[in-house]
Amino acid sequence: MKKTGWLVLAAIILGLALVAWWAVPRLAPHSFHGTLMQSPAEAHDFTLISHTGQPVSLSDFRGKVVMLYFGYTFCPDVCPTTLSEAARAMELLGEEADEVQLMMISVDPERDTPASLADYVAHFDPAFLGLTGTPEQIAEIATLYGIFYEKNEGSAATGYLIDHTATITVIDQDGHVKLIFPFGTPAQDLAEDLDYLITH
Repeated sequence: MKKTGWLVLAAIILGLALVAWWAVPRLAPHSFHGTLMQSPAEAHDFTLISHTGQPVSLSDFRGKVVMLYFGYTFCPDVCPTTLSEAARAMELLGEEADEVQLMMISVDPERDTPASLADYVAHFDPAFLGLTGTPEQIAEIATLYGIFYEKNEGSAATGYLIDHTATITVIDQDGHVKLIFPFGTPAQDLAEDLDYLITH
């Protein structure tokens, strides 16, 4: 084979290698950072009062990806950390963030009024929704989503505190529970999984 032929062959091999390098990661299945759920049933619908004072239902956001979080405004550490990472994930998503809705259901309806929730969620992202209701409503919804919470004694400064499950439940566009993010999931991981759900 002439030298020119060897050069052409080498160029073809290099080109195929570059195509394979580009395509293989894109053809591989997505590796989720959250725990993947395969429930055939739709997520339990509910209606609560939002921080705007208006009733809001989970089903209002059919067609969007919903991040459902149970927390409270007096939470000293876990809730601010989680909501900060969620807000950063929304920034990383850019325009795709419009396809995601975070809803924080208060596990402290005694203190979390719509007004206090409005101030709280806006601190992280103006698009976040804070939701509250009667203690009975909150308890029922939390049970349906496997969320534990319990009031405990705090300090004179904080008043009582609430121990609670700190996961984020992700509900896909069709209304099915798709992922569970554990506490401490970084924003980059949240954004990667959310981006996959939005685009597939």
